[in-house]
Amino acid sequence: MMDRKTFLSAISVLTAGSAVQGFAAEIENSAGKHIIPPYLKPGDTIGITSPAGYISLEAIQPARLQMEQWGFKVLVGSTIGKRDFSFGGTDEERRIDLQSMLDDPGIHAVMCARGGYGMVRIIDDLNFAILRKRPKWIIGFSDVTVIHSHLNRLLNMPSIHSKMCNSFPDVWEQAEPIQIETILSIKDALMGRQMNYRAEYQPYNRMGTARGQLVGGNLSILETLSGSKSALQTRGKILFLEDTGEYLYRVDRMFWNLKRSGMLDGLEGLIIGNIKTKADDPGEAFGRTIYDIVLEKVKGYSFPVCFDFPVGHQRSNFALKCGIIHELSVFAGGTSLKSLA
Repeated sequence: MMDRKTFLSAISVLTAGSAVQGFAAEIENSAGKHIIPPYLKPGDTIGITSPAGYISLEAIQPARLQMEQWGFKVLVGSTIGKRDFSFGGTDEERRIDLQSMLDDPGIHAVMCARGGYGMVRIIDDLNFAILRKRPKWIIGFSDVTVIHSHLNRLLNMPSIHSKMCNSFPDVWEQAEPIQIETILSIKDALMGRQMNYRAEYQPYNRMGTARGQLVGGNLSILETLSGSKSALQTRGKILFLEDTGEYLYRVDRMFWNLKRSGMLDGLEGLIIGNIKTKADDPGEAFGRTIYDIVLEKVKGYSFPVCFDFPVGHQRSNFALKCGIIHELSVFAGGTSLKSLA
């Protein structure tokens, strides 16, 4: 994992221009017609819910205060502070809280308070009929990959892959610059600013350019969704991946799943974020790096590949607009990823 100094020198977040605000914009792209949720403006309301792991009311306060300073109203859901073992309430309590926020016309975006595990237990019992008519931004990452993938596959609706409430600094003024940049990228994404990220050159990168919907998230979650109605369709798209706490052999197995299930076929580009791995057990050395694992699977494909992109379970985890058309450029000077809406 890169240190903070390297992150700060490698990555810059540029925001320019504004997208359509106050109403949903229909656009045409390689994946067909889809609806972009209205971007937020000051005075709009963000709901906070915990559809996966438990989180206390105290733990969300830094996020709540920061979003209020941005000019948004914040509505705290009933699951915050609730606990059913590791979950933020029972399956039914978490479903009801998230469903109410999806349906409430007074809520303009929904931030998941934390990840963990639990979204897959309720995804099939959620009703997206009202969300389809009144789209809104769903925010989060890790376990929230379940709903990002589900929305993209079934509703063709964009969402925001980003840090959640448990990643906001307790004291804003004492936070590291990279932490502030990544949190501010959530605000930029919500308000419709064009996102433009750059990452340093990596010798294992494969050069090229690509254009398409940006989709992806947590690698192990995407493997879990394989074969289900929530599974991503990646043809003609740019796929980004991240993960944490996995053995290298398990990462290798997951990439074989991507290849054998056809998720690499017709891909426009591949972005590898931070993939934290466990040390091999004694006597069980796998003998391959993340770079080896990925490059082995993409042989025979011509799409560009970049490594060490600033997304994943780390301080350098910038907001990405899933389902929005992006331009990817992997070149000798580094990597550039730019949103087009």
